[in-house]
Amino acid sequence: MIKAIIFDVDGTLSETEEVHREAFNSAFKEKGIDWNWDQAQYKKLLDVSGGKERIRHFIELHARKYLEFDDLDAYIREVHLEKTAQYTQLVQDGRASLRPGVRRLIRDAASQGMRLAIATTTSVPNVEALLESAYGDEGMGLFEVICAGDSVPAKKPAPDIYLDALDQLSLNANECIALEDSRNGLLSATSAGIATIITPGIYTDDQCFDEAACVVEDLAALSLEELISAAQPDRGKSDSDAENRKGNTGCLKYELWYG
Repeated sequence: MIKAIIFDVDGTLSETEEVHREAFNSAFKEKGIDWNWDQAQYKKLLDVSGGKERIRHFIELHARKYLEFDDLDAYIREVHLEKTAQYTQLVQDGRASLRPGVRRLIRDAASQGMRLAIATTTSVPNVEALLESAYGDEGMGLFEVICAGDSVPAKKPAPDIYLDALDQLSLNANECIALEDSRNGLLSATSAGIATIITPGIYTDDQCFDEAACVVEDLAALSLEELISAAQPDRGKSDSDAENRKGNTGCLKYELWYG
């Protein structure tokens, strides 16, 4: 029996990546740094999980003079703190909203006694800003467990963040489903043994999702029961039935896609 849904945040709960990109660029300007990440570049940088890690990766590839700083780690933390402040303000200004179907899914899961958790590489202040914007003061309380930011040694695609969520929930992997939008998130969740539903975002719709239980383009088209069923597509099905339902990516796709 599925007892919990574990949500990713950026690209999954909300299409926030463009807001993050704008926040990075605003932080660079505020700090007097002559960087500007366009969409093509940011898409590549999203292969690296974590904002501070993303800044370091960019420095190593394109701004190596910063490697000469006496305490580069401290400098990166300072820039990232400014980026978090810029992001929080943008979210408070209404620049990020929940993706279609997410609000209903959370409501229905809670009403049926399902437990809700978050497993994300973004920082806790970013999660808080988004949930408060969407739900007000009760936002953070909707989720029993919030695993975020630097709470684990290794970020996605490592399984650490999902293993931490399972530990805090005191549940086995087969009692949960994960909701993700990216390949890094998919690999993180499935490496922890959790069946994963992918809902691609604007920066991830061309990624490979072979390991997903299913890929759903429109969460608003699915009820909670259908979502759970989609995460367990082989239950009660013969091998030939499952094989016939495979899409071009090799993952099991849910029939509601096709109307």
